[in-house]
Amino acid sequence: MIRHIVMWKLKESAEGASREENALKLKEKLEGCRDIVPGILHLEVGIATPGLESSYDVVLISDFADKAALDAYQIHPKHEALKGFVGAVREARQAVDFVV
Repeated sequence: MIRHIVMWKLKESAEGASREENALKLKEKLEGCRDIVPGILHLEVGIATPGLESSYDVVLISDFADKAALDAYQIHPKHEALKGFVGAVREARQAVDFVV
């Protein structure tokens, strides 16, 4: 199993929306990818809790049966469609993939 974790720090405002609004939009878009390919075992999206110290705004934690499932997810048209929005609203991105 491969765990795929991505974190985004969002711009204060972008695409006519605030950081908080864009965090909610990103969460909704990512959760819409939950079942797009076979082999997605788990997909969860979290938004940093106001009042708690954090350096990133949104986190994706997902588990894939194998590398083939992760690769299929990465190139799926629904996932590809997210990239334009993410590129417009993000300030920074960090990611890590590892075998569990």
